[in-house]
Amino acid sequence: MVAVESGASTPDALLEIAVRIAREAAGTARRMRAEAITDVRTKSTDTDVVTAADRAVERQVVDALAAERPGDGVLGEEYGASDSAGAVRWILDPIDGTVNYLYGLPQYAVSLAAEVDGVVVAGVVRNAATGEEWTATLGGGAWRDGRRLSGSVRTGLDQALVATGFGYDPARRAHQGAVLAGLITRVRDIRRLGAAAIDLCLAAEGGVDAYFEKGLNPWDHAAGGLVAAEAGLRVSGLGGAAAGGDMLVAAPPALFDALHDALVELDAAGGP
Repeated sequence: MVAVESGASTPDALLEIAVRIAREAAGTARRMRAEAITDVRTKSTDTDVVTAADRAVERQVVDALAAERPGDGVLGEEYGASDSAGAVRWILDPIDGTVNYLYGLPQYAVSLAAEVDGVVVAGVVRNAATGEEWTATLGGGAWRDGRRLSGSVRTGLDQALVATGFGYDPARRAHQGAVLAGLITRVRDIRRLGAAAIDLCLAAEGGVDAYFEKGLNPWDHAAGGLVAAEAGLRVSGLGGAAAGGDMLVAAPPALFDALHDALVELDAAGGP
């Protein structure tokens, strides 16, 4: 286990802070959704929406962390990295699944992870629509509602339900669609829920058997990736690379190699 500072910077202490702040932030997101979405603007393309709620939730979390742990850094989706450079950095997606949020689909989450000296040691993903909550600490396992998670027991890729996601750029989507066309005949079926953090947590609990996606940012997978890894899944990129923007694959050991090799064959990490 990575060495952390004593006291308030232990993984358990950091998780306690993350859970409390994420629950409050999820309440804000849910309330703003109920009151009505306003101030919708676009980011990279017309389909990549960001709402006033994204910015409000991120600001709420950043302010709460600054009040409780003023020396820590924060990396958030909306406002980027803070100037603080302490040993602890928080990685935040204020609303993962913004399009679901816009349409009222119940798969959107607050994702908050604590990173110590470059290693994620605690994380929480809370589905703001349903109240489902997944947590993990490095070396302490992954949990949901007091139940320790251990991933899917599936052993054959042909019987695996595999989750994935797509980028916003049309050229990237075209490549990802081609990959999917080559993969879908080798698996039980495909699911696309639209929230990477939730996908990772569902893989951790066996709600899907595995997950892969190209183009993820750190805030998309910091907390959910720890939940999946602590549930016993292998979480990495292709060819021994670390999980990241080129590719993230999360699968139980019994499925990982077959899925990994299929994705390599299909050039899943290639394209735009």
